[in-house]
Amino acid sequence: MCQMKIILRQGENEEVVLENASTLDVTEKGVTVSAMFEHPIVIQGGAVCSIDFLNGRVTLTKREGKT
Repeated sequence: MCQMKIILRQGENEEVVLENASTLDVTEKGVTVSAMFEHPIVIQGGAVCSIDFLNGRVTLTKREGKT
């Protein structure tokens, strides 16, 4: 099973939002991520910045004008 670490980058800071994420959905409102047996987390205004498949890491940023 291939699970990813979800990172939120804000300026120079990076915060781990979720370890072992199993799903990621991009919507008009932002990004929703979840891990098995846990409730989904919604990152309002989130956008996928990069995906590192080799290291199992997804980096998100906030879209301009979104909170």
